[in-house]
Amino acid sequence: MNAADFADIARNIQLAIAPVFLIAGVGALLNVLTNRLARVVDRVRSLEREIAEAPEGPEREAGKAELAGLDIRMIRINRAILLSTIAVLLVCVVIVALFTGEIVHADFALAIAILFIAAMIALIFALISFLGEIAVATKFLRVGIEYRQRR
Repeated sequence: MNAADFADIARNIQLAIAPVFLIAGVGALLNVLTNRLARVVDRVRSLEREIAEAPEGPEREAGKAELAGLDIRMIRINRAILLSTIAVLLVCVVIVALFTGEIVHADFALAIAILFIAAMIALIFALISFLGEIAVATKFLRVGIEYRQRR
């Protein structure tokens, strides 16, 4: 390897730094999503016990409605986790392609651009799913408040 090869590798490392920060950011998002999923699962387990012990009536029906909302939340969180993970995997492939192109002296610019665009699309849909989950959570929080006020 000569000095020019080292300069090219250094340039590729610089190019890979931004995607690495993106991976760290999506990792933080995944942490938030998994924590929200864990809280939803805990609530489902608790609510299932409450419903099983509750007599027939408005409280039991409200619990069933909340369970339906929690199910929607789990679906949306799982979708957001899946799409975020796909986005991170695609960004990792972008980084690998950057270095592979340098090593084999091939032009992977189009492939890298397509992979990065695909990663951003996956991340966009993950965030949309996350926003949808927040909307459902907020809706059921309001329903719970209204129900408690009527009692």
